[in-house]
Amino acid sequence: MNNIVMVVALVVGAGWAWASIGAMQRNYALQKEVDAKVRDQKLLELETQNLAFEQKYYKSAEYQELAVRERMGLARPGERTLLLPPNTQAAKEADAKLTKRLATSEPPEANMQQWVNFLFGGNRGK
Repeated sequence: MNNIVMVVALVVGAGWAWASIGAMQRNYALQKEVDAKVRDQKLLELETQNLAFEQKYYKSAEYQELAVRERMGLARPGERTLLLPPNTQAAKEADAKLTKRLATSEPPEANMQQWVNFLFGGNRGK
């Protein structure tokens, strides 16, 4: 009879432990979901504030003046416009050579090799 009582007690204990673990797992999943929702809510609040600031800026006289000046090509009294001529062919070729030289420079060393050089002084000769 004692054996049967022990087996029943073990089964009840195991069932209780299994249910407790299941409840903890469910609570953990629900808490993750709540945290994600709170994070999304804060993000939306920040986006709303940002849009409100942008709206105020677009309604400001400063923005309206800048927009009109840009669209109409106007300038304030005393301002001067600097018009630059297009690049010459020599300048374009020099830029192309520099870009080509930068693109063909030696690739960076592997991370492990950089550490070895750092720790054992392999960069002294460079």
